[in-house]
Amino acid sequence: MRGHTRDQAGIVGEQITVLASGSQTGGYEIFRQAGPGGGGPPLDCHPWDESFYVVRGNIAFGVGDKDMIAEPGTLVHLPAGTMHWLRYGKGGGEMISMTSREAASLFFTDVHRAISPETLDIPKCVEIANKHHLTVAAPPG
Repeated sequence: MRGHTRDQAGIVGEQITVLASGSQTGGYEIFRQAGPGGGGPPLDCHPWDESFYVVRGNIAFGVGDKDMIAEPGTLVHLPAGTMHWLRYGKGGGEMISMTSREAASLFFTDVHRAISPETLDIPKCVEIANKHHLTVAAPPG
């Protein structure tokens, strides 16, 4: 595969870079995700598997009724349809994430085009999420 410009998006407090899209791989996707301490997406689920490999920082994950802190070197795998949330710990963090099919990049692109990274327009984000078959619930806490 030839080198190309990486698509970046500011999504609800996270910086997401598409490293490999589904159109490039024929299916799966790979992203770099980074966020500030306390940042992260709300409770959500979607119809694709998702895995996170923590590169920097401590990142809290909530899956069902279980919470965990993932340190650098930890891989967290979530099957399709799993309700989950994550929060970057003090000092922020960085992960490489992978999805099982082309879908997340399309959602990230639509959110990035419709909502300024400085604006937290939750109703618009939920509207876009529904279009992409994501279920978004209230943030934890």
